[in-house]
Amino acid sequence: MPYNNLLIENDGAVMLITINRPNQLNALNKDTIEELNKALSLADVNPDVRAIIITGSGEKAFVAGADIKEFSSFGIEEGKQLSAQGHKLLFDFVENMSKPVIAAVNGFALGGGLELAMSCHVRIASDNAKLGLPEVTLGLIPGYGGTQRLAQLVGRGKAIEMITTADMMKAEDAVKWGLVNQVVTQSELLDTCKALAAKMVKNSPKAIAAAIRSVNAGYRAGMNGYAAEISEFGKCFGTQDFLEGTTAFIEKRKPSFTGN
Repeated sequence: MPYNNLLIENDGAVMLITINRPNQLNALNKDTIEELNKALSLADVNPDVRAIIITGSGEKAFVAGADIKEFSSFGIEEGKQLSAQGHKLLFDFVENMSKPVIAAVNGFALGGGLELAMSCHVRIASDNAKLGLPEVTLGLIPGYGGTQRLAQLVGRGKAIEMITTADMMKAEDAVKWGLVNQVVTQSELLDTCKALAAKMVKNSPKAIAAAIRSVNAGYRAGMNGYAAEISEFGKCFGTQDFLEGTTAFIEKRKPSFTGN
């Protein structure tokens, strides 16, 4: 399927999605968000895709924010709708995908770019990456989940500091604060992400989806993460992947999971 703002590459069970707006430092506009939703929706139901990597084109930016020109004239209700639609189509959607999504953060991840990276399940950054939420310099706050996910990752105090100062965090500090999982050189970034994805795709898709739902449940208001874990654990016993995994263990061979 053709896209105007994305490049899609399939390597075995791993899909690489590159946001391709280099002249705009890969800024997220309405069309790009909609294209990402379409590509990710198709990937989520495609049994041949078991892990996804999202990155930005070029070496300067993962995503350097949102396209400010699109909403500079909005009023209150339009602003609310912009945020709600973004959550639905992309940011919450990524977080709740049944397949692991890795952000390959190559350069600037600012505003909506950092919010997209934080929506992903794992973040690997290049050593030149800079991450931040500069929305208060525009008279705004992060509107795509940034106030919530940043606090979950780095703690409330550091999140408030970063948001209210609009300061950017260097990659070397981001890994210390737990904002990214790992920092590598620019040349190593995609290979590192692909190697990590290759480990993931060897395992049970059913179990991975259950694990993602269980972890996410612990961060949902009104949900009991332990109760969700018990439920998901029990459901695993009814899958073909469980039968294959346990049989392979007993027979001392590597399992071949089908995702059923």
